[in-house]
Amino acid sequence: MNIITLTLVHTIISIVAITAGLVVVGGLIAGVRIDGWTGIFLVTTALTSITGFFFPFSQLSPSQWIGIISLVVLPFVIAARYWKDLRGVWRGIYVVGTVLTLYLNFFVLMVQLFRRIPALLVAAPKQTEPPFVLSQLLVLALFAWLGVAAFRRFRPQVVVTAKQASVPAAAMSR
Repeated sequence: MNIITLTLVHTIISIVAITAGLVVVGGLIAGVRIDGWTGIFLVTTALTSITGFFFPFSQLSPSQWIGIISLVVLPFVIAARYWKDLRGVWRGIYVVGTVLTLYLNFFVLMVQLFRRIPALLVAAPKQTEPPFVLSQLLVLALFAWLGVAAFRRFRPQVVVTAKQASVPAAAMSR
């Protein structure tokens, strides 16, 4: 696979993973499990991390280290969801792991945006400048808040199908 095709495939998978992750975390905050979206999120998040290693490299990049962390966390999330049925401490492992892996994907997205969008590249060419640091701190704070809200509100007994998750709440109550 050439580098252009690899980049396109990796980017599409990453966008799907982030989108599905936002839906799943939104469900956690709403106190429900959205099973179809969860499967999509877990598979595409794993694929995002794995395909990141297909790019040529001479040493591990920070994004690949993040991919390694994600690949270490994902088996715990999968075990919590599919083998331990979110019982006991596994509910918390699932929630924290889900939010963490989504955050890691989003962190890499922000890095890539600062590398690829000309205005952001000019604002933070070394990614140590205040605009980059501040935006990463804001994203971290947002995900910490999302994680706390999800941990407090999620109840695994309430299940919503993917179809129900995509229908506005008013239409579901009819």
